[in-house]
Amino acid sequence: MKKVKGYIKRKTLLYKTGVEYGDYTINHIQGCTHGCKYPCYAFMMKKRFGQVKTYNDWLEPYLVSNTIELLDKEIPKLKNKIQAVQLCFSSDPFMYEYPEIEQMSIEVIKKLNNAGIKCSILTKGVLPIELSNLSKDNEYGITLVSLDEDFREKIEPGAAPIKKRLNALKALHDAGCKTWVSIEPYPTPNIYNQDLNKILCAIKFADKIIFGRMNYNKEVTAYKTHKDFFNSCATKTIKFCNKYGITYHIKKGTIIEK
Repeated sequence: MKKVKGYIKRKTLLYKTGVEYGDYTINHIQGCTHGCKYPCYAFMMKKRFGQVKTYNDWLEPYLVSNTIELLDKEIPKLKNKIQAVQLCFSSDPFMYEYPEIEQMSIEVIKKLNNAGIKCSILTKGVLPIELSNLSKDNEYGITLVSLDEDFREKIEPGAAPIKKRLNALKALHDAGCKTWVSIEPYPTPNIYNQDLNKILCAIKFADKIIFGRMNYNKEVTAYKTHKDFFNSCATKTIKFCNKYGITYHIKKGTIIEK
């Protein structure tokens, strides 16, 4: 198991997100050891605004030490405005093999749940079964863009192995929890050629699937039929979800008019 690089303090934590399927969010970690090379939008933004200088800096996570103190102040002011809180949009709440981060994230979820606020979690780590003891309103999700471990090691080098992610999500589903999967950012065949149907079949137990194209990557636009490709993938996802009674969301910009 690994330890965080250090601790930082912040003045605020809860904020309204601009992400299309989000409400409020919290980022109680800075940096991410998963080191995704899609490229990672969160890393690009943090670097742009000077919060991190290099990719290697991004790989060294810091915990916000006053997280619980800030929540105690902010929850009473915002609880009537919040429908749900997303963990997290610029880091990972269950960073693989970081018990300090896992424990802090569980404390955050408990604190929000105790105030009657549901949480939506997304990770490339391993969701602990302990989460099944928390509010059944919570939604637990993983990112899954491939079933191939070699590709995962290339594009998500520090993230949890795919089987571990899937097994943890299925365990929460079997325990009666709401589960979801984000198939985003999905690559074009020139980056990695695979069968989307196999991914969909592996997650047909999930309650919700979000599908989105890969962005900010020159190889995507270099693939001449990328518009047709993503349109086809979105159609497959919708048909699959309708067949199995799964809620779905297709990210904006994924379906493109010719």
